[in-house]
Amino acid sequence: MWVRTASKRDLPAVSRLLGETWHATYDAIYGEARVAEITGEWHSEAALAQRLVKPNSEFLVADDGKAIAGMAYASWDGVGEFDPEKQNLEKMTLHQLYVLPDQQRRGVGQLLLDEMLICFPQAHSCVLEVEPENEGAVRFYRRNGFEVTGETADCGSAGSGIRALVMTRAL
Repeated sequence: MWVRTASKRDLPAVSRLLGETWHATYDAIYGEARVAEITGEWHSEAALAQRLVKPNSEFLVADDGKAIAGMAYASWDGVGEFDPEKQNLEKMTLHQLYVLPDQQRRGVGQLLLDEMLICFPQAHSCVLEVEPENEGAVRFYRRNGFEVTGETADCGSAGSGIRALVMTRAL
């Protein structure tokens, strides 16, 4: 398994991966219809294609040469929360890190996270949002040095109505 930058030819597989992973993870939380709606909007090939060309971002896939087992997407906004003791902190935001259900707990997520954390050397911190009921993901991020630093009622996009924990890690 290796991690590489995603390309346009990967988008159909990534879209399927996100659909499968979201249904396996979130159907019990949001319901199958809501998950289908979200994946149709956020994980379509057209939506994913926009991420490929967004400045100051990285879109990675974990590939074994036969199939894509995981994906991650992050961006750097250049300026984070103002901290008077540390001045402005430049931060990266980890928007997505998903691994196919049958590939989880095999180190794929760790490979993706490790690679993503070095993609933005100018960043001083990494911020992400995670569904509080996704206990496996919360544990994974805690093991990797992330701490809960807040909550949001609109994970993923303004007005989503999806509650999430905000987790942060210094880099």
